[in-house]
Amino acid sequence: MSMKGTVIYIILLLSLLVNRSKAQEMVAPIDHNPLHHAPVKKTGLYKSTALSLPLFEDFTGYSPYPDGTIWADYQVYINNTMGISPISRGVATFDALNQYGLPYDTINKFTLRYADSLTLMPLDISTLLPSDSVYLSFFYQPEGRGFTPETADSLLLFFKKSNGTWVKMWSRDGTSVTPFTQVMIGVTDPDYFYAGFQFRFVNKASINTSDDHWSIDYIRMNSGRNYLDTAVNDVAFTSDPGFMLNDYTYMPYRQFLANANGERSAQIFDSIRNGYNFAQNVSYGFSARESESGTFLFSNGLTNTSIGSFETQGVSQSTYTNTVPIGSNVQDKVVFENKFFIQSVSPTDNKNNDTVIKEQIFDNYLAYDDGTAEKAYYLKLSPSLPGKLAIDHHLNEPDVLQGVSIYFGRQVTMGSNKYFSVAVYQKLQGVDGSPSDVLIAQEDIKFPSYLEVNNFYNYKFGPVNLPAGQFYIAVIQPALSGSDSLYYGLDVNRQQGNHAYYNVEGTWIESTVSGAIMIRPLVGQTVWDTRIDHESKANNNTLNIYPNPANDHIICHYKGDREATYTIVNIQGSILLQGKLPADRKVDVSALLPGMYMLRVASEGEISAPQKFVKQ
Repeated sequence: MSMKGTVIYIILLLSLLVNRSKAQEMVAPIDHNPLHHAPVKKTGLYKSTALSLPLFEDFTGYSPYPDGTIWADYQVYINNTMGISPISRGVATFDALNQYGLPYDTINKFTLRYADSLTLMPLDISTLLPSDSVYLSFFYQPEGRGFTPETADSLLLFFKKSNGTWVKMWSRDGTSVTPFTQVMIGVTDPDYFYAGFQFRFVNKASINTSDDHWSIDYIRMNSGRNYLDTAVNDVAFTSDPGFMLNDYTYMPYRQFLANANGERSAQIFDSIRNGYNFAQNVSYGFSARESESGTFLFSNGLTNTSIGSFETQGVSQSTYTNTVPIGSNVQDKVVFENKFFIQSVSPTDNKNNDTVIKEQIFDNYLAYDDGTAEKAYYLKLSPSLPGKLAIDHHLNEPDVLQGVSIYFGRQVTMGSNKYFSVAVYQKLQGVDGSPSDVLIAQEDIKFPSYLEVNNFYNYKFGPVNLPAGQFYIAVIQPALSGSDSLYYGLDVNRQQGNHAYYNVEGTWIESTVSGAIMIRPLVGQTVWDTRIDHESKANNNTLNIYPNPANDHIICHYKGDREATYTIVNIQGSILLQGKLPADRKVDVSALLPGMYMLRVASEGEISAPQKFVKQ
């Protein structure tokens, strides 16, 4: 082969390897939003009087649900993470998940239907006429930090007539992401001018994939407007302040103090948008305090800047060096409250979006994520090799690993029967020149779960004494898992490296996915599996198995006389046997091949811890 041919061959081979490695890690929609886990009390439904003009909503707040005094339903997700460069902090996001954070339908995957609604409470405009030039305006964005709505998907707006008929006034078909775009809708039909007028946004989506995202922001409605009245006439924050750490988002306070200058970011960033059609001189400030004691930490007075018309400008403050002493318990949680604020440029400015507070939490975990998952991450597994995912962390002083906290992306069908291991490595083969893996500890027979502790599930691990320096937390799926991977929450708002490595074909490869995979080591004080507290509520479901090893049957010694069901899975997590637990507690396992299995018993919503047994 000629030198030119050799070069071409090498380039093609490298390209193949790169494309192959990229195809081994995948990103998917989140099929569960744990922030929407239960209905909320709708105080607005009990209002004795209708709303009146002017109407304004920019979704600035800290609740994931719409304001019940303005909106009559609560399917949409109010958040600060799904929109890209919103008009002001906070957007309302439409997806294919209902008010419980679950898909509207788990069977008809590609069926299109009306999904989320955002319906205005009754509005009294009975004293107005079409000649009063009433306009509704809003901004919308497809996709954002989620997934692109397909062409068949759409976002729609309806008006309600006095006879109860809903009329479509506007719609957009699905498309890839665009900047937030303003829409102006005139209210011209006399049938809309009554005491109970309402409008409704609704999205049409593929209901089982949750990959159709729209966000809306900055809704305004008033009389005396016209189609050229597009200036927002407001100066507002468009995001939350950044974290005061330069790589971690959260860490223990004692670990921070051990290298405060190295862990502290030089600047804390935020962004401000000028919605006026002319430049504005804006004054903004920054202050901080320790939350529990109220101890003052920092204030810099006001900083002045000029922001052009309809422009968004990044602003920053030098990170303060003030700290608070560690208390008598070095494991204590410490919270700094960092506050950005704007001095209003006009008395008519909306004041709600002039102040934004970000808590910098120091607790018993190390994290690169902000606690919210916009997407899910998973590996395309080899059919014959274990699949491994490892996240790189560091300690500034020796500490004790007590557990691992994982945000699992809930799947349809659920992945609760999948078996995995948790491991801690000091080195990974081929990473930073290491000739081999250096495994410190590993624990097997773990199962994913979706009980939420700040949306994470805690697994007790160790304790393992770790020196200062680098270590890796890994999740390992066994060989023969096939393509049925675990899904992990992915925080796509992280702009820095994700510190992740994966291994599905025997070699560790650095991740190229943007964002933070939501796996957190727990260090310091003792922790317990999340399920321990859950199971303690049902003290009658203690489970033991005998004989073990078994031949043709096992007896489940299950304390309690309630009706129960059993599930037996193999070490790959595949369900092999399940059914109602007989009165004599005897389960026939004669059909199972020799090997190791796991059994769980469930009764009235309570699930026992998994028990291992061997079939001879």
